[in-house]
Amino acid sequence: MIEPDLAILGAGAWGTALGVTLARAGRRVTLCVRRPEQFRRMSDERENRPYLPGIELPQSLALSVDWEEAVSRCRMVIVAIPSSFVRAMITPLINSIPHDATFISATKGLEELSLKTMSQALAELLPRGVHVAALSGPGFAAEVARGRPAALVAAARNEQVAGIVQRLLAVPFLRVYRSADVLGVELGGAVKNIIAIAAGISDGLDLGSSARAALITRGLAEMMRLGTAMGARRETLAGLSGLGDLVLTCTGELSRNRAYGLRIGKGKAAAQPAGEGAQIAEGAVNARLVADLGARWNVELPIVAAVCRCLYEEQSPQAMVEGLFSRELKAEF
Repeated sequence: MIEPDLAILGAGAWGTALGVTLARAGRRVTLCVRRPEQFRRMSDERENRPYLPGIELPQSLALSVDWEEAVSRCRMVIVAIPSSFVRAMITPLINSIPHDATFISATKGLEELSLKTMSQALAELLPRGVHVAALSGPGFAAEVARGRPAALVAAARNEQVAGIVQRLLAVPFLRVYRSADVLGVELGGAVKNIIAIAAGISDGLDLGSSARAALITRGLAEMMRLGTAMGARRETLAGLSGLGDLVLTCTGELSRNRAYGLRIGKGKAAAQPAGEGAQIAEGAVNARLVADLGARWNVELPIVAAVCRCLYEEQSPQAMVEGLFSRELKAEF
């Protein structure tokens, strides 16, 4: 079977890593770059230095700034755009999308105001008949781009679509499982970033490995409470896109969200980095949104709420930890 052309929208670290990995494996990939200056530099240098330094772009990896043209000829499209910009970036492309295309969200987060997951937002936005899937799981861009082993989950409500996406993205050293639980896969990716900020704050305060383990485990409990209340499967949240991604993001040295929390725990400013190459911590963008989602579903999320107080209400990191550990005693389950 001839592999379909694939467009990746967004040339940040994750979009570039996926493009490099898939192109090396012989997939026909076009990486869509937003800024003309970034496009010129990547074309000349065959490297995305601001976002993924030291990784050579294969000659077979096509680059483009014409997103409409790219999606018009590609039946498979990966969306690797920060959650805050997905709707604004996809809307101008609507009339160029083939009726039989499949859009794969590789973005971890929620849409502001609507509180929709990325696949829910895309399903609402895209033309009727276009399939929507999600890709998530524990994978750092720099490691995946270097060919180090990783395992991800491709999810779609249609089992056949999930299988097609799985086979397209499964290349050497990148193992892809499939799932029909799109909601569970996406919620795991959204919530884990916030727990990772809490873990980073704990590490910044030098509270030790025991405290970090407690945060990870109780963070998983929050993820499961919210997910099951909304209709996700517990086993999904205990799998790669839930527990797996949570452990990686809370402990890995390459985790942007943990690094963001680490700075806060050490008393540094909580401002997000800006400019080209800035690695945005999605947990900081989505903490309030996940808290609002918990309130909507009447689910208690104490760690998420504590991170919100620290980020948005100027609560000190020490007070955040004290508040979590002074909560009313209760049974674990």
